[in-house]
Amino acid sequence: MKKTIYISISAAVVILIIVYFIFLRNPRQTYNFKFDKVSQGDLKSHVRATGTINAVTSVDVGTQVSGIIARLYADFNSIVRKGQLIAQIDSTFLVQSVKDAEANLERARAQYADSKRNLERMKALLERGLDSQLNYDASLTTYESNEASLKSAQAALDRAKINLAYATIYAPIDGVVTNRAVNVGQTVAASFSSPTLFTIANDLKKMQVQTTVDETDIGKISIEQEATFTVDAYPEDKFIGTVSQIRLAPQSIQNVVNYIVIVDVDNDQLKLMPGMTATVTILIASSNNVMQVSNMALRFQPPSDIIDTTNSGPMRRDSTDRGKNAEPFSNFQPGDQSMQNGRQFSQDDRARFRVLMDSIQTAHGNNLSREELRSEMQKIMSQRTIRMTPVVQQNQTKTKKKSYNYGITSNFPEYQKNAYVPSHQSGRGRIWILKSNGLLEPVFVRTGITDGRYTEITAAKLKPGDQVVIGATSNNDSGSGTVQNPLAGSGQQRPGGGFR
Repeated sequence: MKKTIYISISAAVVILIIVYFIFLRNPRQTYNFKFDKVSQGDLKSHVRATGTINAVTSVDVGTQVSGIIARLYADFNSIVRKGQLIAQIDSTFLVQSVKDAEANLERARAQYADSKRNLERMKALLERGLDSQLNYDASLTTYESNEASLKSAQAALDRAKINLAYATIYAPIDGVVTNRAVNVGQTVAASFSSPTLFTIANDLKKMQVQTTVDETDIGKISIEQEATFTVDAYPEDKFIGTVSQIRLAPQSIQNVVNYIVIVDVDNDQLKLMPGMTATVTILIASSNNVMQVSNMALRFQPPSDIIDTTNSGPMRRDSTDRGKNAEPFSNFQPGDQSMQNGRQFSQDDRARFRVLMDSIQTAHGNNLSREELRSEMQKIMSQRTIRMTPVVQQNQTKTKKKSYNYGITSNFPEYQKNAYVPSHQSGRGRIWILKSNGLLEPVFVRTGITDGRYTEITAAKLKPGDQVVIGATSNNDSGSGTVQNPLAGSGQQRPGGGFR
């Protein structure tokens, strides 16, 4: 009986083991990697925005008097010169106002002459003792009052003549009529505000794009930056302009703060027209002949079971805990001509040197000596110039007259924000490379500018053509998604090798 029980239990154990190995135990997890290559070339970073094309100087021509439009001498697209007659308001009522003012002036003159004669008589009688001082003072008061009335009547006549002159509208500037807002026979009322009759653009060969830039990007915009833009009317043409002004007045559009940036552009071919919508691209930074890598490689984070932890040391090191390998930075002080070449390093430059050394040390397993680190630094600096921090003065002042200052005589300096320094936006990143044992090794890099797809990097362990990992798929995943990297893409081959 006992023997039968033992046999039954043994058989059950064997069956359970077989079931476990066949149905329950997961097979060994494997990964398929997607790669991209480190490339070398030029990289440009841009800020994109939309704006409206306007004439540099546009004047709304109005009227200061009310009346009926009697004549129009200019129409849409009319080319006018300063001082030319462009409109006439019916002056019947204004002429009568002048005549009425002239009559009042004649009445005031007569009253003034009568009071003057009366004052002279009272003065003579007072000197002879034939009249009282009281009567003389009354005559003097009447004379002074009539004198003031005469001046008021003369001013009223002058005002009536000025209003009559305002009924004739002249072009205030040379330019082209871009808008006519009235018709003959229309009544205009200037009681509260001056109605607009015409809009005249000064010079359509000089245009400007008034674009709005989001507050997250406005810090990257600087005066004199190059801007290119396109318009729907000429989709194949690219127009080139220059940032000329960054206005400080904020505008809130759908709860997003924006700032107006003015881009000056030449319109010698007269293709651009006021009111066109422009898609603007402002070049904020560029680097030539630099190493670059896909942004997906910087975003990729592999699972811990495929990371090679042998001889890699800590994957992150605190900047305050550098150990003995941080000492070589003392060799790169301003007195070191081999690294300085006569330049003076700012605090930002020193910080970039420290980050660069961290990357080099990490790439070599934190085993470089002081001299080896110096040699690697010199190799990198000989390949490309480290961007030095320029000295930028706050509240820069310029008194140069600009095109948008038409008619303004400014005696004050102009405020300008600090120039954008691309190196201030640099940081650190991590890239993964596949080792021969099938595991991934991290490579810490110094990142620079980015164009949205590729980012500039500096790393001693990488060179153009090296394969870097941008994604991984596991055989245990329900689909073919990328492990912890949903933005890794489909792994299509791109020109030059690798995937994107």
